[in-house]
Amino acid sequence: MMKSLFVYFLATLLVFSSCNTSKKTQGAIIGGAVGATAGALLTKKNRAVGIILGAAVGGLSGGIIGSYMDKAARDISDDLGNDATVVRVGEGIVVSFDSGLLFDFDSYALKSTTKDNLSKLAASLTEYKDTHVNILGHTDSDGDSAYNQKLSVNRSNAVLSFLNENSVSSARLKSMGFGESDPVATNKTDDGKELNRRVEIVLVANDQLKKDSTTK
Repeated sequence: MMKSLFVYFLATLLVFSSCNTSKKTQGAIIGGAVGATAGALLTKKNRAVGIILGAAVGGLSGGIIGSYMDKAARDISDDLGNDATVVRVGEGIVVSFDSGLLFDFDSYALKSTTKDNLSKLAASLTEYKDTHVNILGHTDSDGDSAYNQKLSVNRSNAVLSFLNENSVSSARLKSMGFGESDPVATNKTDDGKELNRRVEIVLVANDQLKKDSTTK
């Protein structure tokens, strides 16, 4: 565990030093399942990180947004426990679920036993309403790439539909599937493939939060 924590925070320092974010904007790294997923996420500029960097405003406003995200990340991590990895990056949050926790093999039907986790997430998203919610589906590289792309889209859409049915406004939600094109680990090992089979929820500030941050 200590080794995982060291890698985790070292990766954080590398990402934030390269992004030139303020200490306050950097916020905190908060993990339900601290370990390889977070480390892999933070050591590369993947889609989730790109979305956050693209939405960043920086400066004092970015610091205020970062404080908002710090609190949201803590609450989401407390709610989800070990069933997801919650990572603070810049002015945003990435919540990563192993797709095996949400879906059976080769399926995009949500497991009944894990709908409880998404219900908890939906409650947090309703509380922290000043965010855009991007849902990213990913697969490993096994099988046909076109099939994997379709499966990733169907899985992200399934999560979007569930969140919407649980009081998260459709105007806040965006679903994307990337198939096998955005790995966070090698696809040459079973452990790497497991990390790559994931659904990520990426939270960034909406226009209202950005506006409020400039008036404080």
